[in-house]
Amino acid sequence: MARIGNSDLDVSPLSLGGNVFGWTADEAQSFAVLDAFASGGGTFVDTADVYSAWVDGNSGGESETIIGRWLARRGRRDDVVIATKVGGHPEFKGLKADTIKRAAEESLRRLGTDHIDLYYSHFDDPDTPVEEIVTALDSLVREGKVRALGASNISAERLAASLDFAEREGLARYEILQPLYNLVERDHYEGPLADLVAERGLSAAPYSGLASGFLTGKYRPGAASPGSAREGKAASYLAQERGPKVLAALDEVAADHGVDVATVALAWLAAHPTVVAPIASARTVEQLPALLAVADVHLTPAEVEALTAAAA
Repeated sequence: MARIGNSDLDVSPLSLGGNVFGWTADEAQSFAVLDAFASGGGTFVDTADVYSAWVDGNSGGESETIIGRWLARRGRRDDVVIATKVGGHPEFKGLKADTIKRAAEESLRRLGTDHIDLYYSHFDDPDTPVEEIVTALDSLVREGKVRALGASNISAERLAASLDFAEREGLARYEILQPLYNLVERDHYEGPLADLVAERGLSAAPYSGLASGFLTGKYRPGAASPGSAREGKAASYLAQERGPKVLAALDEVAADHGVDVATVALAWLAAHPTVVAPIASARTVEQLPALLAVADVHLTPAEVEALTAAAA
């Protein structure tokens, strides 16, 4: 277990992504995955109010609803840290104070709980001052509806301004950043954002840790043409010069440890001091063991360097 920033939240070394719940995994499949995740020692579940509004017939909040039903039927509310997000739902776009307040109430209702463990601003809202955003989020913490705060998809400048304001005014601050980060997409986090997270004592929980499935090793040169947009994105990494190099390096390290390629890709993220838990999704129970195994795989400095060099 690891501590998120300066909060009181301790979480498992893998965060289960809930974006597939109500999308490619129906309720029964989602319950099975959540059961297996909890049985395997997982305690950190990530979702968002917008999941999965992009699916025909959905309106957003389907993932939260499924997780809420699972929590109620299994009686696991006190065993699991639930993270959700505000700012992307079709009916609650942006981070105006009133939007945050109303969206939080809807998330609480769907999750069937009186508190959200970790509440992220999903996308920064440049048209709203950080003072308004931070004050609104702090109010939720003071009301006992949220335990800790996080930010996703935000610049280093806006994150620093948010932290400065919160600390200056004695308000609840962001304790964790959720950046896009993996072996083949490093530019979003490495540099000013990563430096800021380290300097200010935040944690990071990278999303897209397996690069739309590419870092599972499923997509190889000469493989069949992709059949979906997600698969197309994953396969596109093969066209990059570093794509095959990264796969080769992952194959070597995975063979040395006797684990799946996906486990090593997540272990590379977990090896970074600021990373508390990479996020990865599982549509089926069969996909979970390779993800949960990140808790038991500790890469050597040489292995981390070899993977980093392959992804340069």
